[in-house]
Amino acid sequence: MGDEIRVARQPVIYTYDLEEVELSEPIPRVTKLETIVSMDETDLVDWTAFAKARSELGAGFVRILGYFREDGVKSVAAIENAMRAQNAAAIVIPAHTLKGEARQFGAEPLALIAETIEMIARDCVEQHDTPSEALQHVVELRPTFESTLTLLEREANPLVERRPGFGRRAVSGFGQA
Repeated sequence: MGDEIRVARQPVIYTYDLEEVELSEPIPRVTKLETIVSMDETDLVDWTAFAKARSELGAGFVRILGYFREDGVKSVAAIENAMRAQNAAAIVIPAHTLKGEARQFGAEPLALIAETIEMIARDCVEQHDTPSEALQHVVELRPTFESTLTLLEREANPLVERRPGFGRRAVSGFGQA
């Protein structure tokens, strides 16, 4: 069997011009809305960045990934709760934390959603406004986080059988090279 090479594809970003869409209620200050749509689950993680983080973190990698899980679950819940309460200030720190931790593991689509939420929340704090325009992104956040975390943990699990990749030799049986 030949070696398999993973090619990281960029996520597809759809931009909707909301000025041309009929809405039942006006959305304040929003003229465009971007939604990240992944073509498949491999688009959720930049595996080159993931491998770099794994190499740099060494033996602490699994522990740090566990922190990402714990902090991520708390951050997503805090963002959702703050969104329900329409509290922009309470969104900023958990969104910022999630953004940074996601980037550390190569989870760029998750980081982009968190960054968008953070920027909207910061703008709302400055304008003394509610974060209602972040709702679309907050809705995308949990499923993206959960899918990303599943992929990261699956790849980090030493018991998972790996497909041969670039630089790895495919072994067809015990003791064969």
